[in-house]
Amino acid sequence: MAINSTGSNHSRQHVYEVTELNKKIKALLEDSFPFIWISGEISNFRVPSSGHCYFTLKDQRSQISAVMFRTQASALKFRPEDGLSIIGLGRISVYEPRGSYQVILEYMEPKGIGSLQIAFEKLKQTLSDEGLFDAQHKSPLPALPKKVSIVTSPTGAAVRDFINVAQRRFPNLPLEVIPVTVQGDRSPGEIIHAIRMLNSIGETDVIVLARGGGSIEDLCAFNDEHVAKAIFASSIPIVSAVGHETDFTIADFVADLRAPTPSAAAEIVIPSKNELKQRLDDVNQQLYRTINSLLKLLNNQLIGLSSRIIHPRRRLQDMRIRIDDYSMRLASTVMDTLVRKKERVAYSNNMLFHVSPAKLVATMKDHVITRQRALFTRMSQMVRDRQTAISRNVSMLDALNPMAILQRGYSITRTLPDQSIVRSAKKVKVDQHLEILLGNGALDVTVNAKKKDEQIERIV
Repeated sequence: MAINSTGSNHSRQHVYEVTELNKKIKALLEDSFPFIWISGEISNFRVPSSGHCYFTLKDQRSQISAVMFRTQASALKFRPEDGLSIIGLGRISVYEPRGSYQVILEYMEPKGIGSLQIAFEKLKQTLSDEGLFDAQHKSPLPALPKKVSIVTSPTGAAVRDFINVAQRRFPNLPLEVIPVTVQGDRSPGEIIHAIRMLNSIGETDVIVLARGGGSIEDLCAFNDEHVAKAIFASSIPIVSAVGHETDFTIADFVADLRAPTPSAAAEIVIPSKNELKQRLDDVNQQLYRTINSLLKLLNNQLIGLSSRIIHPRRRLQDMRIRIDDYSMRLASTVMDTLVRKKERVAYSNNMLFHVSPAKLVATMKDHVITRQRALFTRMSQMVRDRQTAISRNVSMLDALNPMAILQRGYSITRTLPDQSIVRSAKKVKVDQHLEILLGNGALDVTVNAKKKDEQIERIV
């Protein structure tokens, strides 16, 4: 009965495989300790051919295995060795095949400055959560600042490097040095005062915070929360050029732009005068070429449009010439017809004279004379009719000329300002402004009253 009872209990409980248990422990530990700060003394430090660092971290009562991979180890600024106390940032990891756990370190430094680094990381996270590092709050630098102010120590190498580069790139650009202490207890207050003073005066376009490299203690003034908020509140763009390229401070993250060194800040903030001149010359030449090409194009378009526009006077002249040509051709045609008729009559008379009796000839001669006269009369009438038609067409063309109509005393009335032609008094309102076009000039009038058709006196 006892054996059966035990077997029954096992069937109701979950039995872990070793691998399953290690996976559970691995997930539990890694989720519970994603990143932690840890301190201890290094022992059993070794670096195999892979370049990874393996060692043990211990204190007075316990120890834990630790590893730092080659990439992170190459960035260390000190040489780890046995007996050295360190503080590091890492994550807990479980090596399943052996069922052992270890800490994988991402960052490590001697323990003497660990508290400063922890305070730095904590302040960095706090300010990041408040949005002081967001790109949307960063102001762009002016392309050509009128004045640059450098907040730095007046005796340090940083200010000399900045001025040397600035004078080389743009010799006559105004530079202003605001002297402050860049380390020590007074440094944060002096930096804040300098930033606020420059913003209140408002005569500078860019503020550069500059100092040379140093330890984390030396750079404490630029990791101050009040300095960071003064930088964020500045309406003038601020460039942080603190330390060397590998040094990072809170000021770097809050500033509108970070420069790796003061010399690099001068390269970024101050443009090269020679390059600007060359760019201006290039733009000027390009602008000249563009304007010249545009003027040529517009001139060709103007010439093309001008050649297509025909003045009304020229059209009338062309029509008169065409009428004259038609008249001459008509007269020539009539004369040719008369000549041919006369020749035919002469030929007929000659035939009749030879083949007809004398009496018949005489009769036919009288008949021919009569027909000849009728034909001549008819031809003359046709010529007069054609000339009359030509004169009538000329008169019609002159009558259709708008200017000729106006010259005879007529006028054209248009509404203002849309210039619509008025054809009925019903379309016009009292006090409406009208324009009357005459044969010579125009009149702007105002309607005082309207008359009906039966009230208008007919012009005789």
